[in-house]
Amino acid sequence: MHSLSEAQSLDAADALAPLRQQFDIPAGLIYLDGNSLGVLPSSAATRVQQVVQHEWGTGLIGSWNSAGWMDLPQRVGDKIARLVGAGPGELVAADSTSVNLFKVLSAALNIQRADAPGRTRIVSERSNFPTDLYIAEALTAERGLSLVLADTPEQLPDLLDERCALLMLTHVNYRSGRMHDMAALTQAAHAAGALTMWDLAHSAGAVPVDLRGSGADFAVGCGYKFLNGGPGAPAFVWAAPRHAGRFWQPLAGWMGHAAPFEFTPGYRPAPGIRRYLCGTPPVLSLAALECGVDTVLAAEPLGGMAALRAKSLALSEAFASLVESRCADHGLARVSPREAGQRGSQASFTHPTQGYAMVQALIARGVVGDFRAPDILRFGFTPLYTRFVDVWHAVEHLVQVLERGEWQDPRFEQRAAVT
Repeated sequence: MHSLSEAQSLDAADALAPLRQQFDIPAGLIYLDGNSLGVLPSSAATRVQQVVQHEWGTGLIGSWNSAGWMDLPQRVGDKIARLVGAGPGELVAADSTSVNLFKVLSAALNIQRADAPGRTRIVSERSNFPTDLYIAEALTAERGLSLVLADTPEQLPDLLDERCALLMLTHVNYRSGRMHDMAALTQAAHAAGALTMWDLAHSAGAVPVDLRGSGADFAVGCGYKFLNGGPGAPAFVWAAPRHAGRFWQPLAGWMGHAAPFEFTPGYRPAPGIRRYLCGTPPVLSLAALECGVDTVLAAEPLGGMAALRAKSLALSEAFASLVESRCADHGLARVSPREAGQRGSQASFTHPTQGYAMVQALIARGVVGDFRAPDILRFGFTPLYTRFVDVWHAVEHLVQVLERGEWQDPRFEQRAAVT
């Protein structure tokens, strides 16, 4: 993409362009942060208001039955399953990504303790999302196991040996956007006798995922990034059917009971993935999440995830190429993979000293990206609503920020709580 007119032509030919109308996007804003928080679906406010005013306000407790509140984790889960290559009844929307990760790590380690008790390691990579590493660190410390971290993705195969119980990876790296080959790494882990756990926080709704086809064992993911479920939206959890009923997950709450309203003192886990539920479903949040998931499913008649993926790659490559060609003299270095098959739905650059201030100066101009310490300028591309003209104008703003030195304004150095 070499000109604004070319960007306009690409948008005019884009079969996915009508999907942008599903969202309330502030006028004049170029939003390149859907990999952190998705844009508000137009239907969400109306739906949540309906739940509040009618289902809660009028139906009150009867809405658990009449409005289907009890079925929300499974109903929303079945919709997400269509986006990640899982089957009906295999995935539930519940809790947070961190809590779900604790559940499946515990279950996976219990399976290995039964099947291969000599395996004492969880293997991951040092650049994995910190909460994943924190949960694994706490769990391995409690059980007297160890967490072993690869410094580079290339080191992972060497760590898959007779000591490895579980390979835990985020499918798309949150900083660089590098995407692992899920099928190949799962096959390598299985060949070594290990199980796999995939974090789909930056994958679900952004790139094609085939949990069943890859042979994966467990997965968790986030509802508020590319699934557009709103801030703090419920996450999701999946267990391969061959594993789902083998062990209790550690948070044996009443919603994971086979018959919650029998109110028996002893725990009897529900069959399959339902045992991975814990407490009462957050109805308002699940209602909003369902609206977000529906915005992604709206792409199915237009080519589904394959079409979204193709546009995503075109957007991210156009952005990265323009930044490299137009900002070459300002210390920015591309860290996102150049090979399309290795890249998620983002473009990341490093700057040795001023990345945070540069992002803040861009935000002040109405171009929203984000910063990840210590040096990453990160830009996400949600093909449901991001246009090629957005990419062109975003780079133009970045050029002006850099050439005019706008990032040197002291206010852009003040660190906010969320970066």
